Amino acid sequence: MGLAVKIDEDLPGRVSDLLLSAGHQAETVVGQGTGGAKDAALWQAVQVERRFLITADKGFGDIRLYPPGTHGGVLLLRPDEGGIDPLLDLLRRVLEGKGLEPLRGTVIVATPRGVRIRRS
Repeated sequence: MGLAVKIDEDLPGRVSDLLLSAGHQAETVVGQGTGGAKDAALWQAVQVERRFLITADKGFGDIRLYPPGTHGGVLLLRPDEGGIDPLLDLLRRVLEGKGLEPLRGTVIVATPRGVRIRRS
């Protein structure tokens, strides 16, 4: 069984399709009617729901604020160029690697140059 994942509003809806096809439970911020919420409110919801967060908001990559091992996990997608396809390509790279399950509780930054994983 896959992870329960929350998809931030800054990501395209097709992210949900990729996650569902990989066996994860995917909920979007927009689909839950919480679009426009401040980061602190989003983070609180992610914690209450015990979800893994996928976002393009670089603030969630700050391990001083979101220390690995204190949450379900954060995947930060940081493409070099705009558009949907670069984001989807980064997510595919992570999913085709070891997948999300072994990344539970970590902070991951995925860029075109590689995937950096911060563990507790």
